[in-house]
Amino acid sequence: MYAELCATSNFTFLTGASHPEELMTRAMMLGLPALAVADENSVAGIVRAHTRARDLARQLAERRAEEQANGVIGPGRPGAPAQTPDLHAPRLIPAATLVFECGLRLTALPRDRQGWANLCRLLTTGRRRAPKGDCLLRLDDLWDRAPGLELLLHPPQALPGPRGAGDWLPQAERLARRLGPQMHLLMHPRYDGQDGPRLDAQAALARRLGLGAVASALPMMHHGARRQLADVLAAIRTGRRVDQLGRAALANGEQRLRSGDEMRRIFAGHADAVDAAGALAARLDFSLDELRYEYPSEVAPGETPAARLRRLAEAGLRWRYPHGAPDRVRALLEHELTLIGRLKYEPYFLTVHDVVDFARARGILCQGRGSAANSVVCYCLGVTSVSPEIGTMVFERFVSEARDEPPDIDVDFEHERREEVIQWIYERYGRHRAGLCATVIHYRGKRAIREVGRAMGLAQDTISALSSQLWGFFSTHGTEPERLREIGLDPADPHLARTMRLIREIIGFPRHLSQHVGGFIMTEGRLDELVPIENASMEDRTVICWDKDDIDSLGILKVDVLSLGMLTCIRKAFDLISAHHGTGYSLATLPPEDSRVYDMLCRADSVGVFQVESRAQMNFLPRMRPRCFYDLVIEVAIIRPGPIQGDMVHPYIRRRNGEEQVSFPSDALGEVLGKTLGVPLFQEQAMQIAIVGAGFTPDEADRLRRSLATFKKHGNVSEFRARFMRGMRANGYDEDFADRCFSQIEGFGSYGFPESHAASFALLVYASAWIKCHHPGIFACALLNSQPMGFYAPAQIVRDAREHGVVVRPVCIERSFWDNVMEPDGQGGLALRLGFRQIKGLPEEEAAWLTAARGNGYRSVQDVWRRAGVSPPTLTRLAEADVFAVLGLSRREALWQAGAIRAARPLPLFDGDLDGEAIDEPPAHLPAMTLGEEVVEDYVATRLSLRAHPLALLRPLLTPPDGRPPAAGPDARRAPDLSRISFTRANPD
Repeated sequence: MYAELCATSNFTFLTGASHPEELMTRAMMLGLPALAVADENSVAGIVRAHTRARDLARQLAERRAEEQANGVIGPGRPGAPAQTPDLHAPRLIPAATLVFECGLRLTALPRDRQGWANLCRLLTTGRRRAPKGDCLLRLDDLWDRAPGLELLLHPPQALPGPRGAGDWLPQAERLARRLGPQMHLLMHPRYDGQDGPRLDAQAALARRLGLGAVASALPMMHHGARRQLADVLAAIRTGRRVDQLGRAALANGEQRLRSGDEMRRIFAGHADAVDAAGALAARLDFSLDELRYEYPSEVAPGETPAARLRRLAEAGLRWRYPHGAPDRVRALLEHELTLIGRLKYEPYFLTVHDVVDFARARGILCQGRGSAANSVVCYCLGVTSVSPEIGTMVFERFVSEARDEPPDIDVDFEHERREEVIQWIYERYGRHRAGLCATVIHYRGKRAIREVGRAMGLAQDTISALSSQLWGFFSTHGTEPERLREIGLDPADPHLARTMRLIREIIGFPRHLSQHVGGFIMTEGRLDELVPIENASMEDRTVICWDKDDIDSLGILKVDVLSLGMLTCIRKAFDLISAHHGTGYSLATLPPEDSRVYDMLCRADSVGVFQVESRAQMNFLPRMRPRCFYDLVIEVAIIRPGPIQGDMVHPYIRRRNGEEQVSFPSDALGEVLGKTLGVPLFQEQAMQIAIVGAGFTPDEADRLRRSLATFKKHGNVSEFRARFMRGMRANGYDEDFADRCFSQIEGFGSYGFPESHAASFALLVYASAWIKCHHPGIFACALLNSQPMGFYAPAQIVRDAREHGVVVRPVCIERSFWDNVMEPDGQGGLALRLGFRQIKGLPEEEAAWLTAARGNGYRSVQDVWRRAGVSPPTLTRLAEADVFAVLGLSRREALWQAGAIRAARPLPLFDGDLDGEAIDEPPAHLPAMTLGEEVVEDYVATRLSLRAHPLALLRPLLTPPDGRPPAAGPDARRAPDLSRISFTRANPD
């Protein structure tokens, strides 16, 4: 029986024209028992094909069970014929096509686990010696990595010409001599009318080399209908238009996946090669299911992981509760440790603890979140600062014996110092044991329109017009012709219609790999024997080729090492509070449930406060009126695209305010939705509704959860709709309620929050709000020192601080440092002194020289130049920022002096008189700048002004003296002459 051993998917980027999932589904329909997805120098698409094969097997088993339950019997038995008698899920053969520097191409097929390890090590070698996206393999790399591999040698493309083999032949003979028993020649057609003599020549070449021959269709698409898209991909790859491709275009749509019968017709006279392919596939029984991920052991000598975790947890319990932990917390800790021990997850929690422990030792603020982060164990290990007494989460919901998958913990670190943690992980585990996950960059609307449009030869203005109507084309079904007419295009034009069809086809195709924002894989053994490792575009970063969905499908540990600007701000604020007030705080020791903090939030006084600083949150805060920590958990979760699109915001507010009765369709759902007043707000609740209301099994609910997490990418939540509606009807819920529930669940596909994430973020909301409430100057200072981050520019942060009574002082050559600092205000309080970092374009290194050489103070601009050694352009930037005002120099005077030394030597014109005697330059009389000019210069130099708001200068001119708006009509008051205020930039020349 024939099996395809060399299929190319679209993970050979911009070459293959079908998803790995499509290839597996088509293989099932063609009756192929096995399929090898062998992308070029890559196994990036393997897991998707493996997952699809697994899903197909499950779906076929479920369908057959349902048919049997309904009395549908297979052929040869009484009853109706089965609908799926001959369909069998194909088996995936993991593979890769290796392209060597010398030009040889080999498809490598692992026979066993060792063969897979050697293939991964081989790809790692080629990828690590080349820039991102490239692979540089040499034949010498193969000799030590060949064991466990079956190798299919691709013949030269020039066959059957008279000198077709050329320089290829000596290299092939060398391979055949050294690796003969595991080598085969891959016979394949080219569908150009010469396949008869070509296949004869390939068979003769196999005999000359002493190799067995196996047949392959060498498909690069699952169906011939993808031929045009394959040409578009080739045009994008080569930077040409489709009509300029020439021989690079496919001659036809024949290079597709084929059945065994088709292959026997094509390989007439060479049927033994077709049979050999099936026989070889039967011997290749390696499966990705054999990959066994091992957690890093993380144990001390003479101590088991379980003993170490218990010791650290109990020590953390004493640290968190110095006066003794409550009985409930102790019971929860014991329960969690028991469950973790049964599931053998101790190394996972120890790995996360060690990463967090390193960060805390370096003074890097961090906060854990994720499905398993808000637990007593993580609270005691210092992974999270959310007290388990606050949360309402159940540990089994995230670490369950029913689901064979690792828990999930994400850790946020200060955004300015996360790289320290990343490099420590590489150093701690080694590049061969740790790597970042990949992120697959897929074609989306704008990129698809832009690149396909160029490949199809559309004019640039047409591409721009199509791109501007993106949502009109892809959001509402059936509106495309109308939208095309609105922008002046003819929807009946065949070329435009073909282009639009190709744009829709390419959406969702992978284009290239990027690195995940922080998902780290760490292993006990060699990671590069589990999956290939390659260079990232960022220096000192290495990544694997699988994304987070792939490793999740294989049950591989991932710890997200993420960055969060607010953690940088909070840590700097804590340092300032400790330095100026002598009080040390951490996220866990802030005074809880401060009524003043909640009063401030109820007034929507939240500029700069984490997660609640947007206009939508500021509008919602006075309606929500949070009065406790759990209110903040809901506040964080509810103003999200998912709950908003699912119409959850208004029902919740009406019920909270007593305008609508809180009711539940059943007691069972009341237990799920009680804490959120009957409105589902969290992803966990969506899963529970499916289990309790629709009768989903835990496995089905878990697949629903995965669909929620990947909805934006794959859009597959609606696959569960029929199953959900059927289950809700069976349990007695009416159609309208079931439809509304599923619409809300679909809404979670667009960024719905798990409750555990919301709780971790709510703690940062409270911490940042507490600092702003009690130390507004320090909060503003820390925010400015953590830029760029958040919604607001420095000018808005400074204005808000001044409205809270903070004295803000300008950048000063005598008083400022690189960072903004707090200094005594002369009245027993603190004032915010702006730092050199606020000056646009000023390097931190130059600011360090300025402060180091300051001593007892500078006397002039030239004194700064001589003592600090800063460059003349830096002096100009300082003068433009008006930092020399403390020396009695106006901005223009400072600029004049800076200009005099711009060339780093005295100006020749004034260097001396005609007799060579030195003379003094006469003082320049420069006109004073207007207030408007000063404000403009402030914004140009530092992006803010302490003098006035720009509109404050116009307000007296725009408002009549009596305060009433100007009357309309011909006798209305003439508009003021704004020319009296100068807003031009200062120019001393």
